Amino acid sequence: MKKSIRKVISAVLATVLCCTGTGLLPAIAEDTESSKAFALGTYEAETLDGAELWTSIYETQLPDYSGEGFAYLTASPITFNVEVEEEGMYEVKVRACQILSEEGRLQTISINGTDYTYNMPYINAWKEISFGVFRFKKGVNEVSLKPVYGYAAYDTITVEKAVLPEVIGTDETCDKNATPEAKSLLKYLKSVYGKNILSGQQEIYGGGHGKTTTIRYDASSNTCVDSDGNIYKFDEESKDTADDGSVFVWTCYGEDGQAYSYDTQSRGYIYNDYNEEFKYLYELTGKYPAIRGFDFNCHNPGFAWEDGVTDRMIDWTVNKNGICTASWHVTVPKVMDNFTLGETASWEDFTYGIETDFVTANCMVEGTKEYEFFQEAMRLLAVELKKLQDANVPVLFRPLHEAEGNPGKNGDGSGAWFWWSKEGYQVYNDLWKLLYTTLTEEYGLHNLIWEQNLYAWSDESALWYTGDEYVDIVGFDKYNTEYNRHDGKQSGEPNEDAESKIFWSLVDYVDNKKMVSMPENDSIPSVDNMLVEEAKWLYFCTWYDSQGSEFISGEKYQNPETLKNTYQSEYCITLDELPADLFKSGDTSTEPTTDSTSETGDTTESTSTDEMIYGDVNEDGLVDILDIIRLNKYILGQSKLTDTQWKCADVDLSGKVDPTDSLNIMKHIVKLIDKLPILDSEE
Repeated sequence: MKKSIRKVISAVLATVLCCTGTGLLPAIAEDTESSKAFALGTYEAETLDGAELWTSIYETQLPDYSGEGFAYLTASPITFNVEVEEEGMYEVKVRACQILSEEGRLQTISINGTDYTYNMPYINAWKEISFGVFRFKKGVNEVSLKPVYGYAAYDTITVEKAVLPEVIGTDETCDKNATPEAKSLLKYLKSVYGKNILSGQQEIYGGGHGKTTTIRYDASSNTCVDSDGNIYKFDEESKDTADDGSVFVWTCYGEDGQAYSYDTQSRGYIYNDYNEEFKYLYELTGKYPAIRGFDFNCHNPGFAWEDGVTDRMIDWTVNKNGICTASWHVTVPKVMDNFTLGETASWEDFTYGIETDFVTANCMVEGTKEYEFFQEAMRLLAVELKKLQDANVPVLFRPLHEAEGNPGKNGDGSGAWFWWSKEGYQVYNDLWKLLYTTLTEEYGLHNLIWEQNLYAWSDESALWYTGDEYVDIVGFDKYNTEYNRHDGKQSGEPNEDAESKIFWSLVDYVDNKKMVSMPENDSIPSVDNMLVEEAKWLYFCTWYDSQGSEFISGEKYQNPETLKNTYQSEYCITLDELPADLFKSGDTSTEPTTDSTSETGDTTESTSTDEMIYGDVNEDGLVDILDIIRLNKYILGQSKLTDTQWKCADVDLSGKVDPTDSLNIMKHIVKLIDKLPILDSEE
């Protein structure tokens, strides 16, 4: 049957079936200007413009298709128009097969000229899958399946009004011993999730935004003073003598914790203006962001410097009532043979990229140089986090970020940007668990709300999620102004797309159990777009300005008027709108453990009042192999136990913890012992 005749018959049949309320092909809209547009419904793919009729893919039969056959996307796009009564979000579903590539085949769907991609998995029998949720304008919308990579079979295509669930998340911290401040903060975040978005801004770290000052060291008065007479603190041990015999100090500090470094050329003091982006925001909008982003990059084995980041975090929360989020650009040696732990090296010999022979999996293998390096990195980090905990500062902690990077194959790490994920999702998840366990159990740090980055390239992206018991919030880092645009604008303009499809993909990945955020972004999504597209991001946090990438102040990334409207809108929460009791309304019925290992390794008694579970040495609510590992490390003298952990480990109630307890926990796990503790009558 010729294709043109088949189209006529299909159109006539569609009209008849629509009138009787049956059939797959929906009615054609009656409006003369949109006479070629379908109403919402399900369409036979082989009848659409550009489609060719197939009944098998060469020798491969695909039975049970509807209609006369199916469309096979090869050389020509499959295009159709859909008319909707109101602007909003609509879901596109397909009944499809893909038998060409077991690794998945990238499919491209275009909505009104804007391309979106979906990695269709290997499917050898008809299956309904969702391409996602897309924004349709009121009236006629063009939908097209493009053969960019193609070679997938389509039986039917459905367009329907999206039914999006209420976002839920949780206000229960994954660390059951979280501090009252951390619990309070997470409860507040949960209270605004889905109703508002919190504003955020990342400060620069390292040597960025360098400025000169009039500060000088006056040896006669032994003070650091500027031209206005302001006095700056310094450590007596930082004094040194220049070649000409004059005395100076290497670093002095302002009352806000700002560090000023001695410049050997000018003999004055220079500093990095970590407030540059915040001053710009206030001048433009009259507001400061609710969330300030920090980074612990300066504390690193091999090389380190003090940039005052911890003091600034304390100031932001304690004095300004703001929320802190922090990433950790921990760097590793490029060549491990050239590195010796404890020796000072040049920062140029380190990287947080993948250009290194550092074996990530070895971080979990005792005795390796990588293990020793990462243990020291965690210790240095813990020192700073302990200062924050002592100051009652909770932190949205986002370590090991952007793990997946670009899409790879089966989560193998081939798309990774950073060393922590270059060996694939399994090693990455093990590393995350090691970091989580070490900071919470070894160092007793419970002021952290754990946030993990996820992407949404395909369903495989969910493999990088470590699990509900290790993560409080998941976040997507949005950088799409210059490419992968979904707003129809040209490169060089701010991209204010709300990225609704990605938001709801992440909600699905975590079964709506965790809140979803945007912890890094270039252009901020407009409020209108977020509301129309129902993209209910918990918060955004624009990255800092750098030369050529002025993410907050450059008009390439932000429209100043849109930025001003966003910060001044009722939908966006700013610093001045945070509640006064932000860190004081948490559940304090369970006080946090204070089993923190100090720099000297001392341990204090746990004050947790949670019900004790014998055998649950790591206090995660379960008795499993992880408890045996934790106990064996204690027995070997490699770690310490809190008082509560020690009592949980003494499962034979002998008053001592030894290998017998480890053996009895193992017997309980394999069901040779019914219950713990072991009473005298059960021995």
